Amino acid sequence: MTNICILGGGGFVGQNLASQLARSGHHITVPTRQRQRIKDLLVLPGIEIVETNIHDPASLERLLAGQDAAVNLVGILNGSRQAFERAHCELPDKLMAACRASGVGRLLHMSALGADTGSKSIYQQTKGEGERRVLAAKGLDVTVFRPSVIFGPGDSFLNLFADLLQLAPIVPLANGRARFQPVHVTDVARAFALAVDDSATFGQAYNLCGPQAYSLQELVRIVAATLGLKRTVIALNPSLSYLFARLMELKPGKKLMTRDNHYAMQVDNVCPDGFPARFGQPASLAANLGYLVDAGNKARYDQFREAAGR
Repeated sequence: MTNICILGGGGFVGQNLASQLARSGHHITVPTRQRQRIKDLLVLPGIEIVETNIHDPASLERLLAGQDAAVNLVGILNGSRQAFERAHCELPDKLMAACRASGVGRLLHMSALGADTGSKSIYQQTKGEGERRVLAAKGLDVTVFRPSVIFGPGDSFLNLFADLLQLAPIVPLANGRARFQPVHVTDVARAFALAVDDSATFGQAYNLCGPQAYSLQELVRIVAATLGLKRTVIALNPSLSYLFARLMELKPGKKLMTRDNHYAMQVDNVCPDGFPARFGQPASLAANLGYLVDAGNKARYDQFREAAGR
């Protein structure tokens, strides 16, 4: 492959994947609505940033002209049913149509572990439906990946708990017994990168997990220990967890948790078969949490600069 277009290339996984592919000699195109929002990619050779609307079929078709492969990493965690369907179902349909119209025969798609059209969670329902449509695609060589929660520098999962742990000595935790098998962002990106030219992955769907599963309560305690904080982490029972999610849903601004998140966490987010051997060995969580300390130090430095008027 030479030319690869990454939808969602400016996001957490996308920036890691774009840099890995560019270092391997591929030319990467990353669409965005606002070029400056992904300015970190501007300095990397082999990566082109294009301002466009990926939800517009005509714009998407123009974007894919001359590409050899397309990668779809677009996804949302919160929103209305309409927003979920737009991101997880309608966009894959538009992308597949644009691939066919532009002569792009290779498509890699990010689903999610737990994606299931029968789930009570709209997130998991729509992820499941999007995955179903991609795997049923005619005339395209497709590969689907289903990662568990993804961690690493810049994540919005463990970093969120790191911030919350700074606020109080006692941390009530909704769905604290829910189980996850966190996978490092570089491992997820590597799986995509290795699959691009691997015909054995065509028509396949792969679960991506790290080497060890944890309860959410265990994860938060590990984060606290990494930061050198003594905190009491209390797992709320199911009724209180639902109430907590309902209250957080009413909070204006970015949602810490919603009822849809609560429903999704009723099923363990783990991989019994582990990480696929063809994509290498996954990094352990315990040995790769230094970024949480670095992020905390940077936040304190930024606060100092702001207070000093610099």
